[in-house]
Amino acid sequence: MPMTSSKALYSILGVAVVGSTIAVGTNAMRSGGDYAFFDPIVDVHTMIEQLYVEDPSEKDLQLAAINGMLEELGDPFSVYVPHEQTERFSRDLTGEYVGIGAEVNMNDGWLTISSPLDGSPAWRAGVMAGDRVIGIDGESTEGKTLDELIGILIGEPKTAVTITVKRGVEELDIEIVRDHIKVQAVKGFMRGGGGEGAWEHLIDEENKIAYIRLTQFTPKCADEVRDAIEAVRVQVGGTLGGVILDLRYNPGGLLDEAVSIADLFLDEGMIVSTKGRAYEGHVSKAHSKGTLDSFPLVVLVNGQSASASEVLSGALADQDRAVVIGTRSFGKGSVQSVRELPSKAGVLKLTEQYYYLPSGRLLHRRDDSTVWGVDPTPGYYLAMSNEEQNAMLIARREQEVLSKNDDEFVAVDIKDTEAVLDRLDDPQLSAAVGVMAHRIKTGEFEPVGIEPNTPDDVALASLNTLRDQRERLVREVIRIDRRVQAVSEGVSEERVDENPNDLWDDDILLKGGVVVIRDAEGKVVSRLRITGENLELWLMDADVEKVEEEAEIEEPESVSP
Repeated sequence: MPMTSSKALYSILGVAVVGSTIAVGTNAMRSGGDYAFFDPIVDVHTMIEQLYVEDPSEKDLQLAAINGMLEELGDPFSVYVPHEQTERFSRDLTGEYVGIGAEVNMNDGWLTISSPLDGSPAWRAGVMAGDRVIGIDGESTEGKTLDELIGILIGEPKTAVTITVKRGVEELDIEIVRDHIKVQAVKGFMRGGGGEGAWEHLIDEENKIAYIRLTQFTPKCADEVRDAIEAVRVQVGGTLGGVILDLRYNPGGLLDEAVSIADLFLDEGMIVSTKGRAYEGHVSKAHSKGTLDSFPLVVLVNGQSASASEVLSGALADQDRAVVIGTRSFGKGSVQSVRELPSKAGVLKLTEQYYYLPSGRLLHRRDDSTVWGVDPTPGYYLAMSNEEQNAMLIARREQEVLSKNDDEFVAVDIKDTEAVLDRLDDPQLSAAVGVMAHRIKTGEFEPVGIEPNTPDDVALASLNTLRDQRERLVREVIRIDRRVQAVSEGVSEERVDENPNDLWDDDILLKGGVVVIRDAEGKVVSRLRITGENLELWLMDADVEKVEEEAEIEEPESVSP
């Protein structure tokens, strides 16, 4: 989903991107379905267990059976998490874990510190960005995978672990006392204190514009958003000129936190509604209590803003509380509940509801969707090229790295808005600051600094993206056809045309014809009119085979139009 440059890719100790909006549950629901459903499954398992030529793995068979049912749903967001993986799954979901507190990656086969986290045990112990971890508690890290090493570094709170790092020509033993770590979801545009301090949120001192970047929706992130805005309000002396809320590359997280953040900016009205087959419709509404001041608000989104990001940005846009700048969001409008299986064998993350914006728009993107997600406010569509995105992500990453090496840090005056925006190399953020400054000075929102555009440009961009994807697939098909031609030259000429997937001659036109389905006894089950020309392509992977003997084929009864 999110697109990053190779230089911007990194892993966080115990934390992965959460690509869905989650409602957390504790108990699975038992359905009273017909247990005859399980009879053939039990039969197959019994035969495999008793008769298969090799001794099968019971655990692998069980996992395959569960995953097979989930795959049939065609929903990538519904997954089964075995018991042994639930601890890591919980860390990924909440952004909380016990460990040393450092972002890491694998560099030339060695565990390398990308950056210690703010105020973490690793930071307090003196760990630096770029440190190569060559040993943990006296054992070499060479040859171990990233997951294995993360598993070693994560442990019980208040327990010590000693890492041996190579820093230049030095080798240092650093003892770190593990502690509870919460990944910082609310960030600013740059760090103060020479690159080592807290995030700065006042991006334009003259116009009193605050900038809040929310990377994912973790527990209590709504409180963190409020605190960041309040800190800037105090910093500027009481009244904010406006707030820019950056939700780009935010894949989602906890739905309740998205609703709570929307409630900070809205004093009434619908935020989101959820509907599902097993649920009555539920509507989340804003309340006047706790609402922040009615300062101007700009929200940044892009094609990697998903799930809870879309709930928040969509509610603010539909309620005319914010101007949305960027591109159409991802279109992940489903809610998963996390339910523990009664057998304690693991947890099931299952899509149970869709959510809808106040306008009634379904956020979720289906194959037949003409609209999805959240669109920029009309006139505020602003795309970035792949090169621009890569440059922006690299510049952003440089601001996130905590380093005590003064030689590697080039300071920029954070009070110089133009210099800051130049360093961040972010056309969408620069446009947002310009739009907000214009609003503060004139009292009106206008898409200044953005080339004129209409909502049709948003739809056209989505269409062109799909065209590009199709073109890449077509080019791959052409390459495969060339390989087929080359390989066929090594097969005798009389056998080249043998192909079990070639169900009929390619020059036969079937559109408007009829497919007759019969059961094993020859009884007609259904008649299907052929509405397109691609039936053979769909049947190639179906449970059918070509019948060669003419005697086995009976002419269907005539069917009137």
